[in-house]
Amino acid sequence: MAASRSDTAKLTPAEAYAAHNRRSAHPGLADFAGGMDFELDPFQRTACQALEAGRGVLVCAPTGAGKTVVGEFAVHLALAEGRKCFYTTPIKALSNQKYADLCERHGTDAVGLLTGDTSVNGDAQVVVMTTEVLRNMLYAGSRSLDQLGYVVMDEVHYLADRFRGAVWEEVILHLPDHVQLASLSATVSNAEEFGEWLQEVRGETTVVVDEHRPVPLWQHMLVGSRMFDLFGGESEGRELTINPHLLRRTQQITRTHAPQRQRGAPPPKRGGQRPPRFFPPSRVEVLSGLDAAGLLPAIVFIFSRAGCDAAVAQCLRAGLRLTTEDELAEIREVIDEHTASLPESDLTVLGYWEWRDALEHGVAAHHAGLLPAFKETVEELFVRGLVKAVFATETLALGINMPARTVVLERLVKFNGESHVDLSPGEYTQLTGRAGRRGIDVEGHAVVVWQPGVDPKQVAGLASTRTYPLRSSFRPGYNMAVNLVQRVGRDAARDLLEQSFAQFQADRSVVGQSRRIERNAEALGGYAEAMECHLGDFQEYFQLRRRISEREKYLSRQNRASQRAEAAKSLEKLRKGDVIAVPSGRRSGLAVVIDPGVEHLDEPRPLVVTEDRWSGRLSVADFTSPVEPLGKLKLPKHVDTRSPKSRRDLASTLRNTGLSPSEGRRSRRRSDAADDEELATLRRALRAHPCHGCDDRENHARWAERHERLRTETEQLRRKVSATTHSLARSFDKIVALLSEREYLVPEEPEKPVTGDGRRLSQLYSESDLLAAECLRAGAWRGLGPAELAAVVSALVYESRREGLAPQVPAGPISDALDETWRLWSELEDDERRHRLDRTREPDPGFAWPVFRWARGESLERVLTTAESAGHELSAGDFVRWCRQVVDLLDQVREVTGKADPVGSAAAKAVTAIRRGVVAAGAV
Repeated sequence: MAASRSDTAKLTPAEAYAAHNRRSAHPGLADFAGGMDFELDPFQRTACQALEAGRGVLVCAPTGAGKTVVGEFAVHLALAEGRKCFYTTPIKALSNQKYADLCERHGTDAVGLLTGDTSVNGDAQVVVMTTEVLRNMLYAGSRSLDQLGYVVMDEVHYLADRFRGAVWEEVILHLPDHVQLASLSATVSNAEEFGEWLQEVRGETTVVVDEHRPVPLWQHMLVGSRMFDLFGGESEGRELTINPHLLRRTQQITRTHAPQRQRGAPPPKRGGQRPPRFFPPSRVEVLSGLDAAGLLPAIVFIFSRAGCDAAVAQCLRAGLRLTTEDELAEIREVIDEHTASLPESDLTVLGYWEWRDALEHGVAAHHAGLLPAFKETVEELFVRGLVKAVFATETLALGINMPARTVVLERLVKFNGESHVDLSPGEYTQLTGRAGRRGIDVEGHAVVVWQPGVDPKQVAGLASTRTYPLRSSFRPGYNMAVNLVQRVGRDAARDLLEQSFAQFQADRSVVGQSRRIERNAEALGGYAEAMECHLGDFQEYFQLRRRISEREKYLSRQNRASQRAEAAKSLEKLRKGDVIAVPSGRRSGLAVVIDPGVEHLDEPRPLVVTEDRWSGRLSVADFTSPVEPLGKLKLPKHVDTRSPKSRRDLASTLRNTGLSPSEGRRSRRRSDAADDEELATLRRALRAHPCHGCDDRENHARWAERHERLRTETEQLRRKVSATTHSLARSFDKIVALLSEREYLVPEEPEKPVTGDGRRLSQLYSESDLLAAECLRAGAWRGLGPAELAAVVSALVYESRREGLAPQVPAGPISDALDETWRLWSELEDDERRHRLDRTREPDPGFAWPVFRWARGESLERVLTTAESAGHELSAGDFVRWCRQVVDLLDQVREVTGKADPVGSAAAKAVTAIRRGVVAAGAV
């Protein structure tokens, strides 16, 4: 808390003088801190002082450390100076949460909210928004940017996100120079590098890194029913050491229990004493143990939506109750407040009653498939300590303010959409960072549930590693390219891309390689000097030697290939009973052919028995020259090569034939090199060269060899550097070339480089922006009704979570429009392949039927049950999320075409038709 008068009276004169100086130097901060009910941490004070001094600031601190105080100070400064402040967040839920916080502090008149589907008091002095909204405002040159003084970018480390990260860099690069930027990030190991880039593109920027957690975090492993500390102390080098009791216990269980069967592995063989299998504690046992130890509330991370829902169901079946009678009334009040706008007819299909029952028992699930109203209810109840355990996917770790006393990780492996991968140290830190509530808990706890195969050393590595760098995911796209060319022209756009953090990192990555090239160049000069010959040009002489060597190798390869082909041809002629000689190797000697093996697709593989009683198939590799039969044995119709007696008899017969393996050896064939005219010419030129008679020739040659190796390595390095530097500008040039071909851009007209179609593309912000523009230009969606248009547009935003049966689509106009959309996509993909650009994602019609039914007024129950019966199960939360994304693109279509246009009119009506019931509920 800020010092009061009574506190000041206790200060020594020197301390009081220092405090007065601080307040005088930073009156804004003194005023702000005076309104806080806690003392600012040193990192918060340093960052706020930088902002008040007119500098930008990058704050990197652990989750829960209080980074947002710096963002709130930027809001305070803007209000005090009569300027605007935009507070940006990566996700709508976080925007809604921050909007509520700022409204409580500054009043609803001073604060606005802008997300994709919500606009509240957008002209306010302080506006909370998603980062995409600010990017769109910058490209559109919005009047709302007037008087903008501060921008807070919360969770700025999101720029590493491979799908949306580019938006953060676009905003940073396009903001007017006078705007102060407060960037708030989770702890990253290359904060200084990120700060240097911000300094380069935004001007003076103070980097504030604080790795101290305000609430200490204890790491544990739960082995069976027993909790162990992960670390047992520090070594002499002050490195954390693993708890020896934990290691002994896990090793003992591994020795005495059967390993867990992997999915698809064969069952164990019958018979014999089987060791017992180890079963980790159930979710109910985990929560009961945490409750008994006073470690609730807890977040249990399960990397699967179905797993989260199943965990809640397990707790209810087991009769687990973590709430008191007094808490029930509060829980019911919060539930009723958040779900009042839900249509009563939809409650059953939404699973409302089961969800409510779980909340009353103190447990809940939290994942992207939840209805927004349900998710917000869970968040509020958990923050208020009324829900004691939340089973969540990793999306909960992305900024939502839901700290807990304990975080539990069931597994250290998650599915990333393509395969199962280990958690990275950064992900582990992000997840466990939720443990420990500032001002409530003395310490936080991270618990990993041990199961066979999990090595405590691996967990210790995750918990102690501090190397998780921020990597840019920025790359130019079609909409970005058009907007850049429209705003600043093609040349300036290329220069702007060169300033991105992605290019900054790429250029830095080749600094070491560039220095190596310089060192190599110096060494090459020394090598060239060492190989100089007083008789002539030794480099020329060395090149002759190298060409001779390459020609000899080529002829040798050709000779071997020819011999192999001849050997293969001779093997094809072998018949059963032929006696042959195996020239070398472990099987050398006489052999009799049992089966010619000519049915093999590639090369013959004859089955033989040798005079040493070995039986098996030979290949072309066993022969250095064509094979000729030495004789023939009469064999029975069926020869059992698996029988030792049969092999012994055949071997004896072979040895008694009187044949010798040497009879099968041909004289060595003449080498192709002996008759090669090109090789002979090179050898004559070598002997005639002046340097051939040099006494120091071989010493010169050794230096020439080193020169050649280093020159080759240097050329490879130069190619790598060339491919890395200016890579974004080259990608931009390819995009501009494709857009020019398709007449969205006219680069040769600098006054009007963007066509009418290009201006339309500049207002379409979608993953499939160019495809949407093509569909509008080609009239692919003309003539569709509102519900039909919604169904077709959904194919550009929807993405199935898993592969399955091809979805059915409504016949008639929808099917025809989708076919035309696919045709346009196919043409676009061909062009992208030709220009070597990333491909636009293929349209996915998996949401066409659900949104079509909903837009024409059918009930939620019918929409969801019909989708499930068709094999495309949708959760209510997913349904709402996809509907809102369809609405977002329809809104853009309406905006770029205008309501007077038939497509624009249909889009406007479709938006109204979709935005009802659960889709409209809890939009803010």
